[in-house]
Amino acid sequence: MKINTFIFDMDGVIIDSEPFWRQAQIEILASYNVTVSIEDCIKNTMGKRIDDVSLTWCQLHQLTVNPKLLEQEIITAVVQLITKKGKAKNGLFELLDYLTKNNFNIALATSSSKPIINAVFNRLNIAHYFNVVCSADTEEYGKPHPAIYLKVAKLLKVNTENCLILEDSVTGLIAAKAASMNTIVIPEDKNDPRFTIANNIFSSMLDVIIYLKTLQ
Repeated sequence: MKINTFIFDMDGVIIDSEPFWRQAQIEILASYNVTVSIEDCIKNTMGKRIDDVSLTWCQLHQLTVNPKLLEQEIITAVVQLITKKGKAKNGLFELLDYLTKNNFNIALATSSSKPIINAVFNRLNIAHYFNVVCSADTEEYGKPHPAIYLKVAKLLKVNTENCLILEDSVTGLIAAKAASMNTIVIPEDKNDPRFTIANNIFSSMLDVIIYLKTLQ
């Protein structure tokens, strides 16, 4: 097995944006007199596409607001937070440089919408590293459906067994495994037993580089 393609999830992997998503959801929902916690966000919406996020909250709290409006309000808030405060996760630039120097295909497969991707790429100045960028916006189904990962493989013309995915959420991990791809995770909670289906669990992208060197 030759790993020649590395696929990144984005939120919580490339950039520490999960707190921004939670802040945005908590604040926007509060404007509709709905109180949710960080734990509620982790449990109900982490790793999901924005249309699934808004629909989840509307259904859970019987909101009468148009889910599309809720989507746009959350996206706008997250873009603003990323633009002002976004920071790369530990080891990102080192990993991107390693992958580039070793001739990996580098791709992004994220549940986030294009405005979020653009905000992250502009904030971190990393667009030039990626051969393919896929948003779940363009897929009929978001994660945990494997469609977005399978699309990346198709666009790059690579076999799924030659792909290695880096995820941080259970939703994304399920999508990656369903795509029959090798999957590593850097989760917030390394003790969550659901992550045991990943090929490996790491603490940072610096650890990922060490792991990749063992595959050469």
